[in-house]
Amino acid sequence: MKLPIKLSLSKQLLIDIDQMPITQHDRARAGEHVLDWLACASLGKLSDAGRAYQGLLSLDEGGKCTALGGQQTSMQNAAQHNGALGNVLEMDDIHRRSILHPGPVIIPAALAAAEQINCSLETFLSAIIKGYEVTIRMGEAIGRSHYRYFHNTATCGTLGAAMATSSILSLSQQQTLWAMGNAGSTAGGLWQMRNEKVLTKQWHNAQACHSGLMAAFMAQQNLTGPEYILEGPQGIFNALSDDASPDVFVEKQSVWRMYDCSFKPWPACRHAHGAMDVLLEILQQNSIDIADIERIDVGVYQDAQLFCNRLTPETSLEAKFSIQHALAAILLWGEPKLEHYKQAAFEQAQCSALRQRINVQTDAHIESAYPQHFGARCKVRFKNGQTLVRSQQDTRGDPEKPLTPEQRHNKARMLLSHAGMSEENIAQLCAFDWLQAAPITTLSALLRPALSS
Repeated sequence: MKLPIKLSLSKQLLIDIDQMPITQHDRARAGEHVLDWLACASLGKLSDAGRAYQGLLSLDEGGKCTALGGQQTSMQNAAQHNGALGNVLEMDDIHRRSILHPGPVIIPAALAAAEQINCSLETFLSAIIKGYEVTIRMGEAIGRSHYRYFHNTATCGTLGAAMATSSILSLSQQQTLWAMGNAGSTAGGLWQMRNEKVLTKQWHNAQACHSGLMAAFMAQQNLTGPEYILEGPQGIFNALSDDASPDVFVEKQSVWRMYDCSFKPWPACRHAHGAMDVLLEILQQNSIDIADIERIDVGVYQDAQLFCNRLTPETSLEAKFSIQHALAAILLWGEPKLEHYKQAAFEQAQCSALRQRINVQTDAHIESAYPQHFGARCKVRFKNGQTLVRSQQDTRGDPEKPLTPEQRHNKARMLLSHAGMSEENIAQLCAFDWLQAAPITTLSALLRPALSS
């Protein structure tokens, strides 16, 4: 077969990544993403999905790597176990334009590889930065049509996991291309699970993490893979998208894409956060009696309407994907908390009645700014005929409206405390020096005391 003369997209990006400097500031930022993921995944371990993935840890007799909760296990089982946990709470980091969550796939793959070879914290954090870069660029390039059927976090994340692991293993450029090619060859994750009460979303993330990790490990053994996996005639962009923009994948950038990520403050799908933030601002500025509300009209972008227009959630997960429930819970109980998404909350009669007064529809103006911005508009109509209207383009936790370091650490403390981690370990994690010249075991040591179950 005659290969094109033009450099592949994957090789072009690898050349650019190799030329981009990674500063101490960049590594410190990566450390904040690690802390956020650790907090989300540690509590995610106590979920139904977490209990199911505990079964993986019975398949081997230990290893060099840490499964969250303390058990030592093999590299591949640690990656798959931990990879399932980060997105359970719907509180993990998100990149808007690529419509995906980099952390729950990239970080557990990098952690497993780092522990396997006992690399430095510097190597670990640098690998995460590169993994985020590939994942986010994939999501930006693959197009909106892909998201209609496919879970971007899984399809795009597996290439980023391969990149991060390749960096930790110090693979050559050729080996890294093989790793990305083979990871991309198995990329997938269909949204059908959205239509059924199942735990498949965690399987997507676990598989993406595991596939990227093992693609890099096998590339180290010189298992070859397709270099033109993105733009080839039967590659990802042609097979899995109708509107891909390959040039976006290799656009020159001066700043790592990691900085475009948002930290989520509340335990709900990010597509619901815009409306939540707008309503919270309305309530902060106005004294409202719930009994006086006739209805609330919520204007959102199309994907938010598609994924989060849910009047009658029947599970905790469905409640997290319900704008109606999110707003009803805020009206009843204020600032969103974990307990607002439990069965006792979404089945409460007053909460159910409030949801019926909330209408969610696509707003053309909000849609026109998506996915660069996850905006929303709320119009509160009162029984006396008065209305209150507010809209916003960005929401709390976005780069334009960032959480403070204190807010991010308070979130981590809250989740880790709920997960049963000792106060001593929580304090050490929140004060962890990500820039110290130390091996990955310095971090691992804080993860090994068993969590309560």
